[in-house]
Amino acid sequence: MNISSNISSLQTNQNFLNTTAHNIRKPTANLTEEIPNLIVADKTAAVNISAIQTQDEMLGSLLDIKA
Repeated sequence: MNISSNISSLQTNQNFLNTTAHNIRKPTANLTEEIPNLIVADKTAAVNISAIQTQDEMLGSLLDIKA
């Protein structure tokens, strides 16, 4: 994966979080579905952020080696 695909995934994940948060505010919200969705979205964001940080560190190391 590359950084741009991880960023795109983060944006998609943010849209999902916003939708889920909006759904929870509805009086007819099914919390047994929405709360697990929030947990999954949170974990997905954490994985994407970790991948971006690792890619950034690797790029920095490669640039240091090349310099």
